[in-house]
Amino acid sequence: MPEGTKSINVTEEGLKKLQDELNYLISVRRPEVSKNIGIARGYGDLSENSEYDEAKNEQAKVEAQIASLEETLKHVQLVTDTPKSGINIGSKVVIRNLDTDEEETYLLVGSNEADALENKISDQGPFGRAMIGAKVGDKLEIPIPAGTLRIQILSVEK
Repeated sequence: MPEGTKSINVTEEGLKKLQDELNYLISVRRPEVSKNIGIARGYGDLSENSEYDEAKNEQAKVEAQIASLEETLKHVQLVTDTPKSGINIGSKVVIRNLDTDEEETYLLVGSNEADALENKISDQGPFGRAMIGAKVGDKLEIPIPAGTLRIQILSVEK
């Protein structure tokens, strides 16, 4: 890996998702776009052919997505064996907000897998970074834009 390039931590599920997306772009989208370019060419003068322009723009977009995914996959660090000594990527964590007494469950994932709607939090964000290495019973104070989030770790599953 070139100097200054950071590895991207992912779970097995996250790696499969990246590989599936790349495979779809290469085996399905690329041929579809190529076919659309061929069809648009048949519409005549390319200098005034908006269908051709759209198809070429779509081709550029798909090729950029493929290149981006291939670059990402070069730097993936698969996290399969999480330490038993605390929270790490792949850990399912139940916390209690000490200010509201509400419980929430989160899955700590690599930054490419983060999804707030599914309570998948990145190991690179302030919340995820603060939880790395924490254990059941630990109380954490996490600086957030709205102030400080005070939580207690209730359970951790690997």
